[in-house]
Amino acid sequence: MSANDFTVELSSTADSFTLVGFDGQHYVARIGSFVLIPLQTEYVVAEVVGLRERELSSGEQLQTDIHDAQSLRAIKFLDVVPLGSLPFRPNEPFRFGVSIYPPLYSDVLYTQTEDLDRILEVSGAEEETEDGGTPIPTRLRAFDIGTSVVFDNYKVKVKIDEFFGGHSAILGNTGSGKSCTVAAIVQSVFEKQSANPAQGASFIFFDTNGEYRQAFAKLPAPIGRLYASVPGYDDHLPDPVPIDGQEIAMRFRLPHWFMSSDEWEMLLRASDRTQRPILRTALGLTSLFAAADPDLAVLKNHILASAILAILASSESPTASLGRIQGLMSSFSTDKLSRKTLAVPMQFNYGNFVRPQDLPDTLQPFLQDEVEMPDYRNLPFKFELLGKALDLAILYEESHGNRHIRDYTSSLVTRFKSIASRKEFQFLRPDPSTLAVHERNPSAFVEILVGLQAKETGSGYDKRTQITVLDMNEVEDEIVEVVAAVVTRLVFERLRRSASRNALPVNLVLEEAHRYVSDTPTDFAMNAAKIFERVAKEGRKYGLFITLASQRPSELSKTVLSQCSNFVVHRIQNPEDLQHVRRMTPFISDAVLSRLPSLPKQHALIFGNSVSVPTTFKVRDAAPTPRSDDAKIRHLWFVDDASVNDL
Repeated sequence: MSANDFTVELSSTADSFTLVGFDGQHYVARIGSFVLIPLQTEYVVAEVVGLRERELSSGEQLQTDIHDAQSLRAIKFLDVVPLGSLPFRPNEPFRFGVSIYPPLYSDVLYTQTEDLDRILEVSGAEEETEDGGTPIPTRLRAFDIGTSVVFDNYKVKVKIDEFFGGHSAILGNTGSGKSCTVAAIVQSVFEKQSANPAQGASFIFFDTNGEYRQAFAKLPAPIGRLYASVPGYDDHLPDPVPIDGQEIAMRFRLPHWFMSSDEWEMLLRASDRTQRPILRTALGLTSLFAAADPDLAVLKNHILASAILAILASSESPTASLGRIQGLMSSFSTDKLSRKTLAVPMQFNYGNFVRPQDLPDTLQPFLQDEVEMPDYRNLPFKFELLGKALDLAILYEESHGNRHIRDYTSSLVTRFKSIASRKEFQFLRPDPSTLAVHERNPSAFVEILVGLQAKETGSGYDKRTQITVLDMNEVEDEIVEVVAAVVTRLVFERLRRSASRNALPVNLVLEEAHRYVSDTPTDFAMNAAKIFERVAKEGRKYGLFITLASQRPSELSKTVLSQCSNFVVHRIQNPEDLQHVRRMTPFISDAVLSRLPSLPKQHALIFGNSVSVPTTFKVRDAAPTPRSDDAKIRHLWFVDDASVNDL
């Protein structure tokens, strides 16, 4: 016996590791099962990690009436490790860790169902209130995640506050059942209960494989769903259309002016020294000329006058300069500086119009000695206007003597033109005039994603939907990173500005998280891992939580994974991933971890804050299942007719 492991000798009346109690027979020879060792005021709870027998030596004899020859030849032992303490008083909780150890030759008891409920802290899974003396279930404390593989017919329950009120990771090889586990967990929360339905929940799924719409198609009323498809090359989904009484389907659009300056810099891969300042100036110009504030007219006139003078200084002929000025005035103008006030003619018979050589004198009054360039304020603007704002920013810089700035920023302009022309980025380029007023506002956009709808009368919101699925099956990883990064940042900022913290908890479910929450930066412009790392560290304060689902834990961001307080681990066979899981779980026995490579499909190990002790279980069936079925090869290969009707 040591502090880390005990040896238990079975009673001589035990028949093949089976004990007979007043409530029936109990088979105790199961790796992972529990035993109780009573002290003065509490039990020491220990986990069975090994079984063995020792044959009797000459002269030894068992004191038993059992006439089984094998039993008479061997003494049976259990190797157990202490897990925690369970007080005798039923209202006191299980405590992980042991401070008082049992003496030698202590009695050891098998566990019963009520003991397991207390050890796993799931007794009273429904919270009740009194209604005329009758208990009425009102809300769930724990949800059913599956059935124990150690204890017969015992349902494993997970504490709701601890699981959904923290970051979690669902890990395992492809085909081990991760997607079905995610679906089963959410279905368990929303299925028809005697308690109130979970109408206050807000789940946002980053569905990279198009799996989850099917899985949540049959949730009971009043649970609502929003399905938004991120269009790729085929933009086939219509604007918001109710599919049934509980689901709304829509084309996903992410207005470009929702992006922050940092996100624009990543998207366009702006370099630090010259391109970032020009891009930030251009973004500020889009906000400046979108604002109707008359106090900004002086600044607008100064910038336009400086740009026109730069055109005049760099153009080889009056014709070329007037053409460029005319193009500039078509996008940016003020009451005092416009095509009309400068009278820039379409044809160059000047007549009464201002001549190019006279423009410096005309523009001189608009120049200011010191100005502060405008900030980017996320005001709506057409996507192509940023290209013209880049040109205006470059002209303004040239007016201050930087004659090489156009060469230094040519790659930035080229990347912008590429984004502006690629069809897969069409979702990022909506025309503000085609959007409703509430669709142009980032806060209103987030409210739609989390299922809020402003009340028609009075203040506050109605909860319209509880699950939002962003289907990104049709787009590549580059688009996935853009959507994931921007949406997550918008939700985070909206919750951070909320008057009441943690009033609306939001759970982000990241399918195939290793693709965009990577430990090493991807080759794409947007690095989504940065915002997820911030949410992992700060999101709990504001009610924003992450659930990762990945087949490669070793490739995930170490920062994000280190902040996860709950883990559901399916079969993992890759040595690097196994070692990664082992480092995350120093308190789990090697006997439990050694079983991970051989776990059957739909089986998993759960550990963390939501369960008191690590538990291996069979995941409950998801109904309906996600669209992640294995290919039935023999049924598809060996057929009379090999024609394909639908692909």
